[in-house]
Amino acid sequence: MKKIGLLGCGAIGTQIAMAIDSGKIDGTLTHVFDESKEVAQTLVSKLTNKPEIVENSHLLSSHPVNIVVEAASQDAVKDVGLSVLQNKRDLMIMSVGALLDESIYDILSDACKDFKKTIYLPSGAIAGLDAIKSVKDELESLSITTTKHPHSLKGAKFFETSEVNLEEVSSPTIIFEGTAKEAVSLFPANINVAALLSLSGIGSEKTRVKIVADPDTDKNTHHIEASGKFGKMSFTIENFPDPNNPKTSRLAILSAIETLRKYCTDEIQIGT
Repeated sequence: MKKIGLLGCGAIGTQIAMAIDSGKIDGTLTHVFDESKEVAQTLVSKLTNKPEIVENSHLLSSHPVNIVVEAASQDAVKDVGLSVLQNKRDLMIMSVGALLDESIYDILSDACKDFKKTIYLPSGAIAGLDAIKSVKDELESLSITTTKHPHSLKGAKFFETSEVNLEEVSSPTIIFEGTAKEAVSLFPANINVAALLSLSGIGSEKTRVKIVADPDTDKNTHHIEASGKFGKMSFTIENFPDPNNPKTSRLAILSAIETLRKYCTDEIQIGT
């Protein structure tokens, strides 16, 4: 049975932990860490099988776990990603936007090869990544339009310098257009889907992103379009926000649980 360490005990981390504790994931959660010890203690109190709370994030991979699951932040990936791989543990990353920093991507990619470990990136709140990966050498254009309720976008770095006032948005409003790299930097907790899409396809500088604030929607909607020598494809995903964290789609959490479940089992694997 695989042993799992969890970095981040918030809404996403809690759902992953509870899936392990319920037996949905055939593994054991042995160690957890959160910047807030109180948050970590709250999570542990909900679990039947109590993991150990470690004193700092680097201690997670010093214990005999098979994989560390990051469900904290882009900064957490940058801080502990390398040490996890150096300790010869696999790593699952939820805050995929961290990898659009080319230096971080290169360091972690090289570490995977050097220490023969793997980084897992769940598909998150979008679909079709298997198809995008399959045609990436023939892609000529790739774009994603994300529509969310203004409340789901609150607190993003973008608003520190923007004149957009989310409280005044009364109809669907385009608040951002740019590259995936720009989007992930300005909306680090909202638009990891753009990072995943760009990593699967033609890169963060060529993947176009549009973000729409819609006060009348109760969903997080992602519309993806791709074209190239292979032909064209487009798909739309409508997700309900997670009730405990409106910045995150429920599908993103389910995707993380499925990725970890597959990691912990030996079975027929479907799809690319």
